[in-house]
Amino acid sequence: MNRYRKVEEYNPKSLEIVKNNFAGILEALGEDLNRDGLTKTPERVARALHFMTQGYEQDALQILKSAVFDEHHSEMVIVKDIELYSMCEHHALPFYGRAHIAYIPNGKIVGLSKLARVVDVYSRRLQVQERLTTQVRDCIQEALHPLGVAVVIEAKHLCMMMRGVQKQNSVTTTSAFTGEFEKNSTRNEFIKLIASRLS
Repeated sequence: MNRYRKVEEYNPKSLEIVKNNFAGILEALGEDLNRDGLTKTPERVARALHFMTQGYEQDALQILKSAVFDEHHSEMVIVKDIELYSMCEHHALPFYGRAHIAYIPNGKIVGLSKLARVVDVYSRRLQVQERLTTQVRDCIQEALHPLGVAVVIEAKHLCMMMRGVQKQNSVTTTSAFTGEFEKNSTRNEFIKLIASRLS
């Protein structure tokens, strides 16, 4: 009988460094590394951190360029409600939410899944939401040279929910636009469409 084996390939040297450092953090917090629940925690945390920051090893621009097609479609293309998970670079705590992306083609379109991949690449790094929003926008603009790009991200930040001000229902919204989306009429159409529930 074949047993399930999860495989995650990361740099062994880097894993060992993170594991040892996190073991030191646990000890500094007063934990006993020899108790059952913690014996493998430093290694698990090291693997989790490598997974959650794998975006450093990926090239979002090349991902987009790998699926660009000639197409004379000139109307707005929107992919909304792309779930994202990232880590605040100020406190190393997660933030999570949704990204909404639109672009107006200028002779080129891109595979829709690649837009979600771009969000993943940039969100799987230590981040601030403001930078994440503009990085996604700029990558799409550079890869496709469209008539315009719009990105809106809505997220909840555990650094505001678990610590500090402890505001459980706060949501942070950021936006970034280029080209045609800098016009009120186009931007308003995009905002209306991402706010609607068509299905």
